Amino acid sequence: MAGSAPAPPSVPAGRTLNLVLATSASVAGFWAWNSVATLGAFYTQNLQLNPATTGVLVAMPVFVGSLGRIAVGTLTDKYGGRAMFTFVLLASILPILLVAVGGTMRSFALVLGAGLLLGVAGTVFAVGIPFVSAWYQPSRRGFATGVFGAGMGGTALAAFLNPRLVAGIGYFPTHLLIAGILAVMAALVWFLIKESPGWTRSTAPVLPRLADAARTPVTWKMCFLYAVVFGGFVSFATYLPTYLRDVYSFDPSAAGARTAGFALAAVLARPVGGVLADRFGPKPVVILSLAGVAVLAWVVNLQPDGDVPAGLTFVAMAAALGLGTGGVFAWVGVLAPPGKVGSISGVVSAAGGLGGYFPPLVMGATYDAATRSYSIGLLLLVVTALAALAFTIFAVKGRAKAKLAPA
Repeated sequence: MAGSAPAPPSVPAGRTLNLVLATSASVAGFWAWNSVATLGAFYTQNLQLNPATTGVLVAMPVFVGSLGRIAVGTLTDKYGGRAMFTFVLLASILPILLVAVGGTMRSFALVLGAGLLLGVAGTVFAVGIPFVSAWYQPSRRGFATGVFGAGMGGTALAAFLNPRLVAGIGYFPTHLLIAGILAVMAALVWFLIKESPGWTRSTAPVLPRLADAARTPVTWKMCFLYAVVFGGFVSFATYLPTYLRDVYSFDPSAAGARTAGFALAAVLARPVGGVLADRFGPKPVVILSLAGVAVLAWVVNLQPDGDVPAGLTFVAMAAALGLGTGGVFAWVGVLAPPGKVGSISGVVSAAGGLGGYFPPLVMGATYDAATRSYSIGLLLLVVTALAALAFTIFAVKGRAKAKLAPA
């Protein structure tokens, strides 16, 4: 390992380009996936929704995207990242157009149904994890999955740009623009992306592979942890515009800008979590993340007054969640048996998405309009983070760091 002679096999040509393309595809997918949530205030006003109904609407793409990751991760093992990235991006175009039509017609049922279909955009994550993992040796997979995971920055773009685009060019043209970006990205992926030289097509049937992943103990341990850290990120990214409107009286553009800052902090922290996991092991990174989430959720519950204290609290929360997402998936890359990375990643990422589905529903159902408080939902997050922290410390064992082995 000390010499540079093995450079060709350990650094295959095109590795960086394919990582960039995969991350860019993820950005486009996450942008589309989060498009309904970032316009929650628009739907609340134009469709005359209460907080609970808004929570259902913004959570719908999360629910379907989460379950779809199970199948998509396994299909990626079989058909490869090039085919599956292209499929996911193209399949997201019709739902985003239906969302545009539903919002224009002020039809709650159509937006809800289109949001259900739009969940396919969220499955892009389950394509990228096995794809980029195949390009990197185990000792660098924390870095690779962390960089790819930064594609969730599409949520930051959606939060920052969508309210401004709706105000500037209109609701329907905004969704046409997103559909166009999906189409362009699908073409780039199809013509430019390549599978890793070390990737081999899985010929095993899908259902037995999923059953095999379900029987692997590491799958369910990582599912729980990822449901907390990534689910926490998705929950805040989807519901934060509504939260900031209800608690701090921000208008849609101001709430969107702050939500974008939250998402960006998590995006930047995710590759840091992966790199730290490569260096020190995933377990310390996940422990630090969960401890931070528990403390900061309590602070958010106190409703810190003033833009700076509240803003710093949310940014710190995002960073803690981002570190955790990078750490958990570095753990998956280390512990998943060869040939099962896609199927296990699909199940784990599905759990993460489902972890983000329920909190917006809880937040909407428990909101106290009289005191403008979401205390019940936030205190439940504190308890959940503490339970996950104890689980990580006492119940999760395994290799601390990746072994230096060929990809």
